[in-house]
Amino acid sequence: MSFHTISVIGLGYIGLPTAAVFASREIKVVGVDINAHAVETINRGEIHIVEPELDKVVHEAVQRGFLRATTQVEAADAFLIAVPTPFIGDHQPDLSYVQAAASSIAPVLKAGDLVILESTSPVGTTEQLAAWLAAARPDLRFPQHGEAPDIAIAYCPERVLPGKVMVELIENDRVIGGMTPACSARASELYRIFLRGECVETHARTAEMCKLTENSFRDVNIAFANELSLICAEQGINVWELIALANRHPRVNILQPGPGVGGHCIAVDPWFIVAQNPQQARLIRTAREVNDAKPLWVLDQVKQALAECLTASGKRASEVSIACFGLAFKPNIDDLRESPAMTVAELIADWHSGATWVVEPHINTIPNRLAGKATLVTTTEALQQADILVMLVDHTPFRAIDAAQVTQAWIVDTKGVWR
Repeated sequence: MSFHTISVIGLGYIGLPTAAVFASREIKVVGVDINAHAVETINRGEIHIVEPELDKVVHEAVQRGFLRATTQVEAADAFLIAVPTPFIGDHQPDLSYVQAAASSIAPVLKAGDLVILESTSPVGTTEQLAAWLAAARPDLRFPQHGEAPDIAIAYCPERVLPGKVMVELIENDRVIGGMTPACSARASELYRIFLRGECVETHARTAEMCKLTENSFRDVNIAFANELSLICAEQGINVWELIALANRHPRVNILQPGPGVGGHCIAVDPWFIVAQNPQQARLIRTAREVNDAKPLWVLDQVKQALAECLTASGKRASEVSIACFGLAFKPNIDDLRESPAMTVAELIADWHSGATWVVEPHINTIPNRLAGKATLVTTTEALQQADILVMLVDHTPFRAIDAAQVTQAWIVDTKGVWR
């Protein structure tokens, strides 16, 4: 059974590239988002996020009539849900966006449709999605009702790296978690429209746990590097030299430390496991706590640098300017979600009585969290005028800075750029 029209619910960092790739295969794609500005931007053939090569694909797809954005859900043959799944309160999963998406597509569902959840979700969310849809459409049969359902439902998480989404979306293997084997087969048929990687079929619950496992594994390994950086600071050891030496062992591959862990996935997904398995997920919880605490440690390093600056310069704290390099959660993107760099900058701005400057080449205006607290400046302004430099994100332009331009005596370098 072919797919004539695909609907993508949520046109953010995953939804829009996914919609664009399908549209590039000359499939009619209707993208849906509650953000009217995003919808208007896309319909002009432009993009509202930063992702290499995405602008070209979106422009061509819109120009050729294969991609259109709207704020209202329309009938389609397949619906891909790519909405946020943050946590609330004490790190409890917030599935309200998924539930809202289910409510929006339910009225237009018809027999033969496929519904895929791509949002990172706790185990059991796909089944909950099916229950919401069944409650809204008692006239249709869903996979939980037994054989021969009218609607196929699957969980198929993305596995892409921001900055390389347009390549990895196509090349990476895809975990296809159907509620039944037939649902998995139907979802695989959809992704094979553009996928060069393998469709690896499994059950929805296993696919949900697989996504959480992948990011929890990375989080634990980053926590080891971050904890090592704390220990090395106490011991007077250069952590980057240490890691480089340790990684010469053929079976050791320690990651690089930083100001914490950011992004919607690694900083959030482990908490979904902890929330459902609080007694068993002890290592995963500890890793999250280590990484979440790193921005506070960075702030302590900045406070120490300020104290030394005041003693040496004779200035008052209100006369000292601190420049933070980078706000994104990883290099060379504009994504600020769950960014530890943003947290550090905000902590500094809230605490410091003098000027707090931020240098972020991938944004044009100061984020709301820093409005009235910090000032967006250029790299040149920061290097020439700031008293203290704080390296938070190793964007390529920052790594290209000539060492001769860095004359400050007080530097807090969380990425080893100026070591």
